[in-house]
Amino acid sequence: MFKRLMLTLCLMLCAWSGARADDPKVQLMFVQTAAGLQADDQTLRLVNVNPQTLFFSDRPVRLAGHMTMAAYMGEWRKGTGANNFASDPPNATLSVFQSGQPDSKLVVVKLTQPEVVGNDLVYHYKVVEGSMPKSGGQSALFIDWIGVGGGVGVGFHGVGVGFRGPGFR
Repeated sequence: MFKRLMLTLCLMLCAWSGARADDPKVQLMFVQTAAGLQADDQTLRLVNVNPQTLFFSDRPVRLAGHMTMAAYMGEWRKGTGANNFASDPPNATLSVFQSGQPDSKLVVVKLTQPEVVGNDLVYHYKVVEGSMPKSGGQSALFIDWIGVGGGVGVGFHGVGVGFRGPGFR
């Protein structure tokens, strides 16, 4: 009986210790694509932006999928949790195709204050590295991660495996 009790206690402790605070968390990155780009010194406009934002994560939990623009914009609300884009604006790499150029133009920016305007998505930005083109063709915005408290994926309020995603609400 004593051995069985000790074995049970040992198993319970092993299971409990599996949920430590230092366990790796899911950190999602986002990609937005658009037919074109227009920019000035303060704002960048993703012209005719895809209404679905792609998300993905790397190890230890690999997730990938799409989320609606409304769900993505929800990540910018302060009420989403301690770790959200409103309280910790993300950096992003913008890749812009420019006709007649052999390579895409790349610029790293810090994004703030997104706003959907018709079929476009407008961000305020600050350049971190590179220079912002005034216009361009097909564009992709690769947005840094967001993790626990905000963000989407397993264990979060957004989309992910077995949780509230499109079609599961």
